[in-house]
Amino acid sequence: MENPRVKINSVKNLSDNWYKLDKVDFDYQTKNGNWQNQQRECYDRGNGAAILLYNPLKKTVILTKQFRMPSYLNEHANGMMIEVCAGLLDADDPLTCIIKEAEEETGYKISNPKKILEIYSTPGAVTEKLFYFIAEYADNMKISEGGGLEEESEEIEVIEIAFNKALEMVYTGEICDAKTIILLQYAKIHNLV
Repeated sequence: MENPRVKINSVKNLSDNWYKLDKVDFDYQTKNGNWQNQQRECYDRGNGAAILLYNPLKKTVILTKQFRMPSYLNEHANGMMIEVCAGLLDADDPLTCIIKEAEEETGYKISNPKKILEIYSTPGAVTEKLFYFIAEYADNMKISEGGGLEEESEEIEVIEIAFNKALEMVYTGEICDAKTIILLQYAKIHNLV
């Protein structure tokens, strides 16, 4: 999967604290054949998976609410973000990851999640690719309170909300997380709820 128009000259690690931040020096050949030297910082936090849990009978979805420092630093009033369940793959494949994350974060033991998309959310700066899933849920699938893992410093509130209310919250700005908006719009377009 080599691109003959790209020659990487060097990769310098700037930080390897929580995730990895590298400065990449490379030459890029433009359409007219000229080579340009460029540098970019690339943040590598691994790949992730996200899932929308929906109930077509109750016309509800399961969302989470938790504090996010980056959004807080960028003018989000209290940093509390309403999102779909999501997590990093770590050593897992996307399907294994999302089944595990759904149980840890929401308390629902899901079966047969369906992968619908693979998206690079911020390809200009972040290497992460997200795998998007959907799955139906029912009350009898709730096996715990959820809330995330204490050892991962997670403190997650689980929210069951009417689907139409969640869509309204997108338009009012109460839900302003890209993966959540993508999955809610997918559900709307495909009449899942």
